[in-house]
Amino acid sequence: MITGVFSATGVLTNNASQAHHLAGWIRFNDISALTVWSSSLNLISDNILIDSGQQSPISPAIYPTFDGYNFADPSSWTSGHPFDRYKTMREESPVMWTNTDKGLSGFWSVTRYDDIKAAELAHSVFSSQRGSINMGVPERKQWRPEKLMLAAFNSLINLDEPLHRDMRMQQSQFFFPAYVETLRNKVGGKIDSMLDEMEEKGPVVDFVKMFSEELPMFTLCEMLGIDEQDRPKVKVWMHHLELASQFLANPWQTFFSEPLFPFRFNKVMNDMFAYGQQVMADRRLNPRDDLLTVIAQSQLEGELLSQEFLDGSWLLIIFAGNDTSRNSLSGTIRLMTEFQDQRAMVLDDPSLIPQMSEEALRMVSPVMHMRRTATEDTVLNGQAIAKDEKVVLWYGAANRDPSIFPDPDTFNMHRDNVEKHIAFGHGVHKCLGSRVAKLQLRMAFERIFDRFPNIHWTGKQKIAPNALVHAISSLQVNLYGPNGKRPVKVAV
Repeated sequence: MITGVFSATGVLTNNASQAHHLAGWIRFNDISALTVWSSSLNLISDNILIDSGQQSPISPAIYPTFDGYNFADPSSWTSGHPFDRYKTMREESPVMWTNTDKGLSGFWSVTRYDDIKAAELAHSVFSSQRGSINMGVPERKQWRPEKLMLAAFNSLINLDEPLHRDMRMQQSQFFFPAYVETLRNKVGGKIDSMLDEMEEKGPVVDFVKMFSEELPMFTLCEMLGIDEQDRPKVKVWMHHLELASQFLANPWQTFFSEPLFPFRFNKVMNDMFAYGQQVMADRRLNPRDDLLTVIAQSQLEGELLSQEFLDGSWLLIIFAGNDTSRNSLSGTIRLMTEFQDQRAMVLDDPSLIPQMSEEALRMVSPVMHMRRTATEDTVLNGQAIAKDEKVVLWYGAANRDPSIFPDPDTFNMHRDNVEKHIAFGHGVHKCLGSRVAKLQLRMAFERIFDRFPNIHWTGKQKIAPNALVHAISSLQVNLYGPNGKRPVKVAV
């Protein structure tokens, strides 16, 4: 799966009352004077399943429900994955009925590795399109900001087969190994320049701000073909989308930290979609050798994408190309501080970095969940699930399933199945950008450990309120080790 876009928009649909609160601050104006493409293709948003508020399953739950953790509340995730809760659910309630906020329907939480893989492979039974990937879809009158919500629903990540496969194949050339290798020199140069800046400002720096949010954005802009002078805009758009998630979780805290956010958000989002419309229209008339051109000229059922799907593709690719890599980079630094024996192995033999990256992806699990919707009455691990009931797949729980990964809370890059994690999902919706993400991870740590072998997480971090991704928004590191000082340069 390409992830990240729902860091903001997923939360909008996860809490109807707060979404309505945000709507009081933010309104979208119509974007005019731009080409608007239309087609006869049905929109996902036209037929999406609206939550009924169902609080009990149709069929009796055969496993117990454990209360005390609100999975749908973004604020619940500011301490990271609830691994202890996952363990209890895996052992005693692997398909657990879970209630959510008032007005939205409850859902089935799935935590075992084999069950999640089975659900991902049964894509005709467990649909992405019927109810989107969000935990909940409120009534249409609460779809605010409307343009952002429509874009979130009408995108590749929410399509089912065969439309998903057709659209994915049209865009896949930019994710094949041959193309990914063409990024190597550019990505390497960017990494070196960022490490230069970190060294200049060190020894203590915020790794997220100075590295892990910058590298994926650079790589994405290179793939998309976004002109150099326009790239600072992307950073502004991403920042405001992330703040929208925080605003919904804690509006007053966000307001006090950035008082102008509610008043700027409207204009920033209008600018983002206006730029997307403009650049897509240009790529249809003046194609280039870039991913934006491929997206602009993609078709569904023989027709060019409508403006709604172009908006959705623009939102998805702008926001989605960043979160997995960003949080994996930050999470790996954290893990290498916690598991010094593993760091020593890598420093002694850098050829282990690919294995280290795979194990880090398993333990970080940057995407915490995806949601599916049953298209028919079915059974998963003995539990009857009714048509139109929601199923939420918790990847962080599956990636620490001891039946698959013995001693799962220990970092072990020498596992026989180190590549069997499902941090990128599984089946037809497996992350299209996984090769790019792995390239960035491997190249980053080849250079980081060569230059700063003792880089050390100080213990200070911030995790943003986000129910979809493990959103590490700040991670303080000392480049030269615990309480390290800048090395003294001696003239020769």
